[in-house]
Amino acid sequence: MPHPRSTVRRMFELLEPIAMATFSGICNDRFLALGCRSYWDGYFAGRAAPLGDAPAEVVDAVFYNFAPGEVARHIPRVWSLMTPAQALETRERGSADALRHGLGDFVGCPGVVRAGELAVRAGSRAPTEGRALYAGLRAVAVPEEPVARLWHGATLLREHRGDGHNIALAAHGIGRTEAHVLLALSLDMRAEDFGRVSHLPGEQLAAVVDGLRERGLVTAEGRFTDAGRERKASIEALTDELAAPAYDALSPAELDELVAALEPLSAAVAAADL
Repeated sequence: MPHPRSTVRRMFELLEPIAMATFSGICNDRFLALGCRSYWDGYFAGRAAPLGDAPAEVVDAVFYNFAPGEVARHIPRVWSLMTPAQALETRERGSADALRHGLGDFVGCPGVVRAGELAVRAGSRAPTEGRALYAGLRAVAVPEEPVARLWHGATLLREHRGDGHNIALAAHGIGRTEAHVLLALSLDMRAEDFGRVSHLPGEQLAAVVDGLRERGLVTAEGRFTDAGRERKASIEALTDELAAPAYDALSPAELDELVAALEPLSAAVAAADL
């Protein structure tokens, strides 16, 4: 029996704070120590490292929803500072240290061990077809240390879902910069205030918004139309559907156990200052 989509969605909510430890200041400091100029140097080095010494064009295609030229500002320059293997090691250690900080008193509890075991099992057996970044990460050795293992399992499932989200965006005809504009609107932000695209020329962003408006997805005031909200909901529903097979490796009882184990851990990390 397929797992309920509501549970699949709940897993996304619970895993996100744990996987996001990799984007913490603690992890960023490790990449700065290797010579990175900024947070984004470390972001692209760590997240793209499972792809190996891939050129910017490949990373750009796999990441999908960064503005044109953004990847090339960091790849391949970061590979002059470190190898992909060094980036993987730096990311894993920094992320695990950040997660330990976020978990606080939960570090060492049985729930961390069990959640890591179940997350890695699900994350290691999901379909790889059409999911290049997930497939690359799945080829990386799984850490033995429990906190690092939990982070790795959460990240496997996050990248599997992320690759599926890109598939959903493409299937719904949403381009990469458009995806960021729609995300900004869903957060009740103006596109020019959204960090991922705020550096782009105003004319370029205006053209993207105009294109969405012409397609009936955005109002003249820059808000979602009913059609825009429906398109966003359809994308999220398809993303959940494409993420669901990862959990086929777990029985319903095991998935419920994973949800229960993650709830206090995720809440602690989400409340921490990482």
